[in-house]
Amino acid sequence: MKFSHLHVHTQFSLLDGAASIKNLYKKAIADGMPALAISDHGNMFGAFEFVKEAYNHKNADGTLKVKPVVGCEFYITTDRHRKTFSKEEKDPRHHQILLAKNDAGYKNLVKLTSLGYIEGMYSKYPRIDKELIHKYHEGLIATTCCLGALVPQTILKKGEAEGENEFKWWLNIFQEDYYVELQRHGIPEQEKVNEVLLKFAKKYNVKVIASNDSHYVDQKDFNAHDILLCINTGEKQATPALREFTDDDVFAKNKRFAFPNDQFYLKTTKEMSKVFEDIPQAIDNTNEIIDKIDLLDLKKEILLPFFEVPSNFKTQDEYLEHLTWSGAKERYKILTPEAEERLQFELSIIKKWGLQVIF
Repeated sequence: MKFSHLHVHTQFSLLDGAASIKNLYKKAIADGMPALAISDHGNMFGAFEFVKEAYNHKNADGTLKVKPVVGCEFYITTDRHRKTFSKEEKDPRHHQILLAKNDAGYKNLVKLTSLGYIEGMYSKYPRIDKELIHKYHEGLIATTCCLGALVPQTILKKGEAEGENEFKWWLNIFQEDYYVELQRHGIPEQEKVNEVLLKFAKKYNVKVIASNDSHYVDQKDFNAHDILLCINTGEKQATPALREFTDDDVFAKNKRFAFPNDQFYLKTTKEMSKVFEDIPQAIDNTNEIIDKIDLLDLKKEILLPFFEVPSNFKTQDEYLEHLTWSGAKERYKILTPEAEERLQFELSIIKKWGLQVIF
């Protein structure tokens, strides 16, 4: 049975992900995974490199060995415009995975991440809210995400009934493109949430997928990732670790932020099948999502405007040279040999490389 990781953090999850894109693909190809997702925290900085790397690995028939899936694990809050909080009333921030199903979905991911930075930035978190989700959900696939997401946290803090209401909100928006995401990292709260999510899945006929909240490539990378988290929070690794589920901005006296254990890596299909041996359909259902997703190619031809030049000039280069020397004489009055040499050099570079200058 084939399996694809759809919840993956690269080194572009800044000071939180310790997985290089090249090594992620290397492992996915070796394991025969049909696809691999990028879902960095709050940004799409690595999207172009991620898709580009996929095109570096092709089968003999020209098809890609691993389909790239572009997504983002957003920070979602109640009101993205609110920027003032207190110790007693903290920012109600949660996580939310969204994956681009097609070109329209990719453009909406770009829009959401941009608005997160432009309108929702608070502290180091680019945040969006449900208003934006409702407006820009076309072409996107959503899941119940991780333990830090809205549905799981509502189940834990407000109970099953309130969790169900939250679940129905997302289901109403995404419908057949909404999935129950199960993760098993050996965290007690996770097991409690999973039990409830399976009830919701059965009640509302929502398919279940398996995932691993991957932040590094191999299990042996756990210590390197732990060091990265120390850099993130400004702590020493010698400080006792708070190995409970929490955010990196939650402080406990004489404790440092750390992941609960060493299970947050890109597990092989065999390992994932073992973890979910009682729910094999959760492994197989990742293939349904992959089949829904169009193959993206983010490489585009550079579109630059063509400027008409006066009829007494043959080319744009000739007109640029005229403007440059005229402007230089007006600006400097007397051109030194050094200035002339520099201008000639710059003009030759522009002409040699076919660069376009906006007049």
